[in-house]
Amino acid sequence: MRWAKVDLHIHTPASSLCYAQKDVRFIDILRKAEEKELDVIAITDHNTVAGISAFRRRLETLQFLQEQHRLSEEEQAELDEYYRIMNRVLVLPGFEFTATLGFHILAIFPPQTSIRKLEHILLELNVPENRLDEGTSEIGATTDVLTAYTILDRAGALVIAAHANSTHGVAMQNFNFGGQTKISYTQDPHLHALEVTDLASRSRRSTAQFYSGTKAEYPRRMHCIQGSDAHRLERESEEDKGLGIGDRCTEMLLPEVSFEAIKELLTSDDFSRTRPSKVVGPFDAVRHAQESGPSLTTCFHERPTLRNKGYDHIVRDVVALANTNGGVIYIGAGASKGNIRGVERPDEVIEGLRRELDAKVAPKIGIEADTITSGNKSVVAVTVPKGTDTPYVQTPSQVWVRREGETALAVRDELVHLVIQTLADNRSPVPVEEESEGAAKVEPAGVEPPGTGVEIVETVERNGINYHTVKDLRNGSVVQNVTRFSARRLWRYAINEQESNPPQPEDIAWKGDLGLWKTYRHGGELRYNLAQRDDEGRLHVYYGVTEEGLRGPWREFSLGESAEQPNHATNGATASQAS
Repeated sequence: MRWAKVDLHIHTPASSLCYAQKDVRFIDILRKAEEKELDVIAITDHNTVAGISAFRRRLETLQFLQEQHRLSEEEQAELDEYYRIMNRVLVLPGFEFTATLGFHILAIFPPQTSIRKLEHILLELNVPENRLDEGTSEIGATTDVLTAYTILDRAGALVIAAHANSTHGVAMQNFNFGGQTKISYTQDPHLHALEVTDLASRSRRSTAQFYSGTKAEYPRRMHCIQGSDAHRLERESEEDKGLGIGDRCTEMLLPEVSFEAIKELLTSDDFSRTRPSKVVGPFDAVRHAQESGPSLTTCFHERPTLRNKGYDHIVRDVVALANTNGGVIYIGAGASKGNIRGVERPDEVIEGLRRELDAKVAPKIGIEADTITSGNKSVVAVTVPKGTDTPYVQTPSQVWVRREGETALAVRDELVHLVIQTLADNRSPVPVEEESEGAAKVEPAGVEPPGTGVEIVETVERNGINYHTVKDLRNGSVVQNVTRFSARRLWRYAINEQESNPPQPEDIAWKGDLGLWKTYRHGGELRYNLAQRDDEGRLHVYYGVTEEGLRGPWREFSLGESAEQPNHATNGATASQAS
């Protein structure tokens, strides 16, 4: 295994209307790739393969002349240079397809793929035959995004959404509409990865963090890579926004430099083997995970076993992740940054954990376990897939789920949801709506609630104890009969606030029917308590909303991650700050 530098988004002068340097030859592109120490490049002109076709014709011409002993010294030097660089740099053919409504999709193929096959695929995608050689991104009505994903995947392509978070990107950032379309365009099973422009960002609002599999509406964790989208050999100046070859590329940890190895990585559940280039020092997957901390999909354990309990604490997390959305468990590392204890005999730990899982979990969960290095210490990384036969049970009868960054026993409504989920996957006629039978239907009209946090939708008192119905805004699940004593973390906070300090309309800074009540910090992260009035004037309060949950009109209340102090939104003060 070694780290390979990969730039899967490079144009040639065949992208005729937008290429900045018309006199560039293919040998110049190869020279620049070698200079930037790239291991793999992909030629992805706009809706054409004229560029890669011209390259192959030139190479074939030189080879023919060599066979006929008719090469000039200059041509022999050119051919020798082609051979030398191509022995160092893998060149993959492909194109950047413009789907209906202008969304861009990268399609990358094995190196031996014929030009005839590539052109046939472009025709199948409804690129007009008379425009196959124009190299323009403006080609009129073609094929919709989802159909294009399917056609390209079935043709054997590596399918990547080009600059997904930017112009012509399928993530449609800053669009306040198209929610279901955004989800399908970025979660489709025929899409293998997202190309993003902020891969090096450590912000909680980066594209990679957004598609990390922690959101109910975006449950599939996506591989995110970056490419140069080079329309020139190199940048003319630091201020020049147009990147050159290799100026923005991805490093991938591969067993060999090949198309098959890249595709295997980007279709796997291993998210520790890609990183933005320009990483100083060796990439440390554990420390990278510690920067984000425990989450819906990430767990940490300093020790593999606990006294008198063996691997039970890890088995519990395996069950929880399988019942929720899958994820990774790091054994030998704590949750705080730099807390790397290590594991002395990782192979024994992996074997012992597998034995425990086989003996104590039903049905069986197929994990993947590897040993990785962090701070010169061995850490076991256990990858748990999202389960397809839920609920998974730790004997004798414990069903665990993940809530935010912790593992908890499933309550009744969560158990019902897990059962219905499996029945639905097996095409059972049981309707999903039945999972919350008897729960209050309190969805406010108009603007959708935030994407994170919880809402207490109903409270009843029995024998002096308040029983609450709690709605998790991440996934829309509704859980009944939650008390102050049975709830943990965010749920307990929301119930304490609801019971001891319920908000009054006059305490809320309103913007129309949306309002900010207060902000606070939890583990250094800024959180919001928000409010909404429905059409009947009822008040809905959303507790513990994070920055990532502020979507659509709710973004007006964002104070940004750099906000220094929490605020109470009294007399409109915080509302003015938020705006």
